[in-house]
Amino acid sequence: MNEERRKKLSVLPNAPSRIAGHGPISIIDIGSNSVRLVVYERLSRSPTPLFNEKALCALGSGLLETGRLGDDAIENALAAIHRFKSISDQLASVDIYVIATAAAREADNGPEFMALVEEITHVEPVILSGEEEAWYSAQGVLSGICEPDGVVGDMGGGSLELADVSSDKIGKMATFPLGGLRIQESSKDNPAKAFKTAVNTLRDSPIPKKGKGRTFYAVGGTWRSLALLHMRQKGYPLSVLHHYEIPAKECAKFCAKVRDADIDTLDEIESVSKNRRPLIAYGAAVLAAVIEVMAPEKVVISALGVREGILYTLLDDIEKAEDGLIAGAEELSLLRSRSPANASEIIDWTKALFDALEIRESSHEIRLREAACLLSDIGWRAHPDYRGAQALNTIAHAAFVGIDHPGRAFIALSAYFRHEGQMDEKTLPSLQGLLDETALKRTRILGLAFRLSHLLCAAMPGLLQNNTIHRSQDGKLVLTIDEAQADYVGERLLRRFGQIGKLADVETEVRLSE
Repeated sequence: MNEERRKKLSVLPNAPSRIAGHGPISIIDIGSNSVRLVVYERLSRSPTPLFNEKALCALGSGLLETGRLGDDAIENALAAIHRFKSISDQLASVDIYVIATAAAREADNGPEFMALVEEITHVEPVILSGEEEAWYSAQGVLSGICEPDGVVGDMGGGSLELADVSSDKIGKMATFPLGGLRIQESSKDNPAKAFKTAVNTLRDSPIPKKGKGRTFYAVGGTWRSLALLHMRQKGYPLSVLHHYEIPAKECAKFCAKVRDADIDTLDEIESVSKNRRPLIAYGAAVLAAVIEVMAPEKVVISALGVREGILYTLLDDIEKAEDGLIAGAEELSLLRSRSPANASEIIDWTKALFDALEIRESSHEIRLREAACLLSDIGWRAHPDYRGAQALNTIAHAAFVGIDHPGRAFIALSAYFRHEGQMDEKTLPSLQGLLDETALKRTRILGLAFRLSHLLCAAMPGLLQNNTIHRSQDGKLVLTIDEAQADYVGERLLRRFGQIGKLADVETEVRLSE
């Protein structure tokens, strides 16, 4: 790179792809097993990590026997925190939050350790009580799951927190000494014994019983590793852990298998980091115990927990009420679309199309369509031969909140069809397996509508709404082109509109406005 080009870049300390706002914000999370730094781009309804790193320090190791944090663990944790503070400063974090959980609050030398942490970070750390940990974890689930209903469980190295959640409300909470490191030590390295201990402990609490027939939202690194192993063994078509769903009975059988196996002999175990493997059997034991006592309908993995819960509580009521999925789609549209304004216009235009085709949408389906419209043009910079695949992969694996996996597949495939058009069933991406026939047909129609809209406005705002779609008295699907855009009518436009009609089994007609 020549010096002149280097100078041009040097005046841009932040990439144009960074969104302005209150941030960056750093959270240093001192857990019983790991110490983690997550730096978020800004305070937002759809939090985006700018930097994420953890150090497995095992602060809670030996705590049950000695009552103290080990010297080596403290040394490793402080070294990590030194590094994390330097990184936060390099990223110009405007706020730094330092939190600590079970190990720090229970150890006799916890206060001395926290004093050293404060010297490094120049921030007074907050040692969360068990109830506070449960509350923030539940807030994280409220932030990341659309209208949750069930019980949140956050398993760390030292403790397990449970909280009842329903829509936007948090009910009763409790904490249990069932963290991975703790139960490994208390069971004398016996996962089967750990399972029995967890069952007996949970049976005495009224909170697990509140989850019967509902959803159990699993939070924590050990449970995410367990879910990743299940996902890989199953050959699942998506690798996003957030909102990965497992039927409770299937999950219980899988947990029993992992609990009783030689971990290194399990299929796909290489997908789990070596640092996580020692505790995965104990994570399986505790999750199996939760399922046995609680009897939920399904287990849903939440990638959002205490840290995101803290961010969520910093939002005002108006921001909290925003749809996290739509907020995330708007941000990605702003960063990647040729015209975010045009992407927004497509929302009303496709609603008119769906109304004309008598496609009824639930409130959930409406928000998926709106998000798909916002993201319909994010693949335009890619090579034409790969735009569909790139748009699909970007959407399917984006850090969206408030969306389940079939929803991801719906939005991603609509963008795929926008670039690829009609596809033979045999050549469809594997994501289509997450959708039923009705949803797959709807996403095809939506993708074809995006292709048609591009011909009517070249992805620029101000023209699309002048071209209307309605159903005529004789049942035809009619596209009326604004007379000022008569030159836009051609064989390609007629063909694309005809494809929509063929898929919807309706005749089509293109007219010019009078």
